Amino acid sequence: MNETTTAIDRRMLDLAARAAWRGIGDVEPNPTVGCVIGTRDGEVLGVGHHRRFGGAHAEVDALRRCKELGNSTDGATAWVTLEPCNHTGKTPPCTMGLIEAGITSVVIAQREPGDVAAGGAEALRQAGLDVRFSDASKKAAALNRPYVKRMTTGLPWVIAKWAQTIDARIATRTGESQWISNERSRAEVHRLRSRIDVLMTGVGTVRADDPSLTVRGVSRSRRTPTRLVIDPTLRTPIGSKLVRTARGVPTMIACEPLGSEAVQARSAVLQAAGVTVLPTARSGARLDLGGLLRTLASEHDAANVMVEAGPGLMGSLLREGLIDEYWVFSAPMLLGDPEAMPAVRAGATPRLADAHRLALHRVRRFGDDALLIYRKPLESSVGVSEPS
Repeated sequence: MNETTTAIDRRMLDLAARAAWRGIGDVEPNPTVGCVIGTRDGEVLGVGHHRRFGGAHAEVDALRRCKELGNSTDGATAWVTLEPCNHTGKTPPCTMGLIEAGITSVVIAQREPGDVAAGGAEALRQAGLDVRFSDASKKAAALNRPYVKRMTTGLPWVIAKWAQTIDARIATRTGESQWISNERSRAEVHRLRSRIDVLMTGVGTVRADDPSLTVRGVSRSRRTPTRLVIDPTLRTPIGSKLVRTARGVPTMIACEPLGSEAVQARSAVLQAAGVTVLPTARSGARLDLGGLLRTLASEHDAANVMVEAGPGLMGSLLREGLIDEYWVFSAPMLLGDPEAMPAVRAGATPRLADAHRLALHRVRRFGDDALLIYRKPLESSVGVSEPS
């Protein structure tokens, strides 16, 4: 073949990243990982990915696929999106599987950020394998930034989603918002929900819209997201859909530390209905959202959080730099009303230099709606969405 080593690395790691994407929603809080076994000149012998939490890792899955196809792995190369693990957890070390299969070289897109699973590259080198890290594939390099963020900061990956008119309004001045986006866009939202651990909203949205915040119309829901309401003084109505269905769908309400007898009484009623009340420290006049997110990751295994809320909560998260990714559905309509509801209220921004700069990651079309997916720029974020 005439391909250079970099071109082969890019092609094989791109393929590994696309395979890894299939596991999103099934493997968390583990990382999503893909692996391609092939020859040095880029012939593919087998492709695998981490399919479910507690199941075989990507390297083992790829080696198994090679065996099923009757392809020998002696002297082969493995391209993997994340450094192979070197510890025994729910499965044996991936390093041992590669060594025993006769793999002679391994190309890795991302170093393992955690302490427990780290050391795979060095173990492979000590066994005589040629190991190198490659940044040839943007897809592979970006795949596990949510995982890297959680392992290095203790925070889950946060996705903010809203539907807007082309003049960036999410509701009329009277609060009417159903429906700005079309049915195809709303179906895509449910597909995203089905891969999410926590679905966050504010008490204002609950009181105004009485949402269900469930996954509907999806052929296979990989997750049942826990519904989380930010409600400092427990104003969530007992008769709301969220409370009435709390015994069937996990539901939490984050509030300020329980103080007055009235708040304690409301807490008891909500808990009796099946709601988990989560007292959260304050940060100034608001709940400590960063601390809350850290709690979700450490105590509830939340790898990702999706926010569907009004401009107040969105603004708080934006000001604190807690949003990593934005899914903005733009519909072909104009309100032209300065009193219509904006997507975010984050305070005065008198200079463009003070704007929150984002990077456009992907554009998709759903009928006449456009989905724009933005991320924080790489210098200020460690995360990404689906490979293109």
